[in-house]
Amino acid sequence: MNRRISFAFVALAIAGILTAHGAFSQAPPSSPRRAINLPDDNPQLPFSGAILAGNTLYLSGRIGIDAKTGKAPAEVDEEIKLLLDHVKATLVQAGMTMDDLAYVQIACTDLSLYDKFNAAYRSYFTTKDLPAREFIGAATLLRGGHFELQAIAVRR
Repeated sequence: MNRRISFAFVALAIAGILTAHGAFSQAPPSSPRRAINLPDDNPQLPFSGAILAGNTLYLSGRIGIDAKTGKAPAEVDEEIKLLLDHVKATLVQAGMTMDDLAYVQIACTDLSLYDKFNAAYRSYFTTKDLPAREFIGAATLLRGGHFELQAIAVRR
């Protein structure tokens, strides 16, 4: 019977060593977070333009602001273009495209601009599988903007 106990003890010891070795030899998960900021982003603001975590990019809320004036342009079409161009540039900086967007939320101060926004928005995609989206009304937005967009993209 002593042999059986000795054998069981040796077997358990070996199993324990192999288990511990396997647990400690695994590499840590490789999904570091990194901030994505464009050159015209204001570094004084208390947030990043976007955060890339693994294959997922979280884009902060954006308004189509003219870099020269710091305000939204008077022309709504120009504001939409600035906004979508900025989102596209942020995605490119992260190695993605507009087609990688999975979810988009748009706040708008004038819901009658829905069709105008959609016409420009659709032109930024090459896929027929557009992202899930929410278009909501807002009383006011910063810097006189009509639209604020935030999004989540997942690299395809």
